[in-house]
Amino acid sequence: MKAAIYNPYLDTLGGGERYTLSFVKALIDKRYQVDIEWKSKGIVKLLEDRFGMNLVGVNVVENVNRGDGYDLCFWVSDGSIPALRARKNLLHFQIPLHDVNGKSLMNKMKLFRVSKVICNSFFTKKIIDREYGVNSVVIYPPIDTKSIKPKRKENIILYVGRFSKLTQSKRQDVLVHAFKKLISAGGLSDWKLILVGGIEVGVDSYFEEIKKISSELPIEIITSPDFKTLKELYGRAKLFWSASGFGEDEAKNPQKVEHFGMTVVEAMTAGVVPVVYNAGGHKEIIRDSKNGFLWTKENDLIKITSKIIKDKSLLRRISANAKSDSEFYSKEKFEEEIFKLI
Repeated sequence: MKAAIYNPYLDTLGGGERYTLSFVKALIDKRYQVDIEWKSKGIVKLLEDRFGMNLVGVNVVENVNRGDGYDLCFWVSDGSIPALRARKNLLHFQIPLHDVNGKSLMNKMKLFRVSKVICNSFFTKKIIDREYGVNSVVIYPPIDTKSIKPKRKENIILYVGRFSKLTQSKRQDVLVHAFKKLISAGGLSDWKLILVGGIEVGVDSYFEEIKKISSELPIEIITSPDFKTLKELYGRAKLFWSASGFGEDEAKNPQKVEHFGMTVVEAMTAGVVPVVYNAGGHKEIIRDSKNGFLWTKENDLIKITSKIIKDKSLLRRISANAKSDSEFYSKEKFEEEIFKLI
């Protein structure tokens, strides 16, 4: 069986790319011949290092010709609808795109060849279904719940996500500001904030701003770590912060908030307590005050964090619930749902 894979964002090495590669790995394990469309064969090594996956058997080709001649095509949309030609075609939306004239006659004709539209969350599904007039299926991203494990915990608050202002509004600046306030109030004298992520093309000035405002604080910035390093950080951290989407209008700019939140679940797998902004996909992952916390105002983030740090029994209880709930997003469950479609 032959499968064609297309994702125009592969070199951004984000959550959507991990989703694509998890799909690829599942096919390889089922002995599919897998061709990925990309301009350079070096992308495989880059992806293996970033996501900790063995991609032996994957072929990189310049053109999969929209799946022509393949048994299966998995295509990540950039908003456009391609004329797919494989025997079975799966179209994936990882971004809740809107105002794209999705219900045009041409798109309707192209969608006729699509076996199923897949979304990464119900947040994304709601917008995609409305924009394109489809009934998509939600298959949550797979999380490596087996190799990400708790280690000896340290006083670390962690955030993992791209330094981004263009595609999404990740708002590391809000986290730095809140952390500074907590330190000034005397509540975090022996804690460290670690910000981890790749740098989105075109946001150099934003990244430099984050470095500048972090320079005299106990804040560490790590760019583009490999998966081994990431697992180590998850294992050691006690809290996971996210301000992704803060200040955005979720209805007007859904693409700017968190579409799902893979790094939130990865942190939960290691028993890290999430304290994340109340928007987008975060609301599907977090049961407020049960397996983590949702916040709306910056002051809420500060108050919740102070409460958790002072109440060790609360920290232990939420940590245990977070780890337990993360199992819902296992790779096994993802593969089961994928092969139901195939």
